[in-house]
Amino acid sequence: MEPARTRVKICGLTRPEDIQCAVQAGTDAIGLVFYPPSSRYVALDHASRLRACVPALVSTVALFVNAEPTEVRTVLDRVGPDLLQFHGDESPEYCSQFGHRYWKAFRVGGPGLQTPAAVLAACRRFPDAAGWLFDSYSTGYGGSGLALDPELLLAIARAPDCRPVILSGGLTPESVHASIHDLHPFAVDVSSGVEVSGGIKSAEKIHAFMDAVRSAH
Repeated sequence: MEPARTRVKICGLTRPEDIQCAVQAGTDAIGLVFYPPSSRYVALDHASRLRACVPALVSTVALFVNAEPTEVRTVLDRVGPDLLQFHGDESPEYCSQFGHRYWKAFRVGGPGLQTPAAVLAACRRFPDAAGWLFDSYSTGYGGSGLALDPELLLAIARAPDCRPVILSGGLTPESVHASIHDLHPFAVDVSSGVEVSGGIKSAEKIHAFMDAVRSAH
C-alpha cells in the first residue's frame, strides 16, 4: 500500500541549529550517528544535548555500525532514542536483544546483495524490524552520496511480508522526487544530500529537500 505521504528522516545532525531547521522544515525524524569513524559522529554528552532539542512528535533515531552491545545500551540509557538503526553487519539476534524498536539497513549492491532475490532474502531475516532501510553499497557505512540501483528493490515492493521501506543512498533535493515516484517508499532518509560538509547541514538544502518530497505527492 502506498503511503498517504512520504515520511522524512534527516540523519547525521551534529548542531542544535540544524535540528531546529529540520524540525521547522517538517522532518519526521532526526538521526544521531554513534559510529566513531564517521564525520557525523556525536559523543554521548553532545548527543544528549542534541536529543533535548528535539520536540515531541519528532522521532530521534540512533545509528550504530557493528557496535558492542554495551555501547547501544549506554546510548539507550543516556540519550533515550525512539528508534535504533543498525547499519552494519548485525544479526537478527543482535538487533532484537535490546527489546527496542529498530530499523535494519541493507547496503544493496554489495556482497550478497547483488540481485533482487538476494536482497529480499536478507530482509526476511529481520521480520520484527520496524522498517527495512536501503542504502547504496560503499566501502564505508552510509553517507557516501552514492545512489542505489532501484532494480534491486523490485522484489521488495511485491513481497506481501514487506516491512515499511526507508529509501536512502544518494538522495538530494534534485533526485528525491523521482525516487519517490519510482519506488513509493514509506520514508526517505537523507544525510550528505543536505550538507555543506560532513555533519554540517545547509538550511537551504533542507528546505529544498522537504519541498521536493511534498511535491512528489
